[in-house]
Amino acid sequence: MSLRPLFGHHAIRRRLAAAASDGRLPASLLLQGRRGVGKQRLALWLGQYLICDRATNERLPAPCGECQQCRYAERAVHPDLHWFFPRPRLKDSDPSTDDVKADLGEGIAERMEAEGLWAPSVGTEGLYIGVVRALVQMASVRPAMARRSVFVVGDCERMVSQEGADQAANAFLKLLEEPPPGTTLILTTSEPGALLPTIKSRVVSVRVPALTRPDMEAFLADPVVERKLSRVPREEVIARANGAPGDLFAGESMGAAFANARVLLDAALAPRTPDGTTARIKAAAKQGVAGARGAFSDTLDALTHLLHTRTQQLVHAGRESDARRTASALPLVEAAKSKAQNNVSPNLLTASLLQAMHRTMHP
Repeated sequence: MSLRPLFGHHAIRRRLAAAASDGRLPASLLLQGRRGVGKQRLALWLGQYLICDRATNERLPAPCGECQQCRYAERAVHPDLHWFFPRPRLKDSDPSTDDVKADLGEGIAERMEAEGLWAPSVGTEGLYIGVVRALVQMASVRPAMARRSVFVVGDCERMVSQEGADQAANAFLKLLEEPPPGTTLILTTSEPGALLPTIKSRVVSVRVPALTRPDMEAFLADPVVERKLSRVPREEVIARANGAPGDLFAGESMGAAFANARVLLDAALAPRTPDGTTARIKAAAKQGVAGARGAFSDTLDALTHLLHTRTQQLVHAGRESDARRTASALPLVEAAKSKAQNNVSPNLLTASLLQAMHRTMHP
């Protein structure tokens, strides 16, 4: 099986290809944009371009798609195009590089079995410190087939810090700042506000916009996509995606997470009245107990997206002070996400979060 073709992002592709051909491409990149717009697929496309036998030499606008490097890259099996993304925490607290490779291999195989149309990472998945150690170690090894090595790190905001892991974290920051010769690191995020400043300061950011209507039409005309979405009317699909086709494959769990997140946001925005207080108490009580923290983490991820969207809407409406107050709630959600990784009660954590958000977003 092969990855689905990359749809849209034509202007960014031209800029990245030109920079790579001219030797101007930064060694560490951050692709940022809405969830589901295709950032990881774009990163893999750029990785394929960089290892293609013809592309940079002949200044092609895209990978040739015919050489051995391209064929391996399109099947996600190239030994020098490394693809990292959030995974469940491994049972071994200090996994070896081989253990990490094997686990990522399973994850990639699952995405390929889904015909390149995978669901977003869920709340309990992360880029844990053992993965970071493995990435740093792999970056020190010379390429096996191609002229260079490329590391794609999807959803990099999910890097989970851990006590006593300063050495690995510092090694990763040094890798970002000074990758070995012939090594390119491409990070992606849909939550740039959740990234550590030390990471953002070491990468060149590229904004990845939503797909246009013609690009969405082209995506939906792909035979595999068409088959998987055949039961949903075309206009409904386009409306649901809103330029982010990846969201179409989030599944029922993410739909429930967004519905739950809207309840939390409405409760946080409720006025300072007895009814508003009751709404916040009821919303917190519905979050369940510690054993449900996977679904709770998904809800917090969805809440982050809703806050980003609300902030943008307020800016466009000229309500800048309201936009600033809404944006100020984002760090509160990020702190809650960190606490949710531990054995905490989601309803108690939500009660505290809603109270803090309410104070922050109300003048």
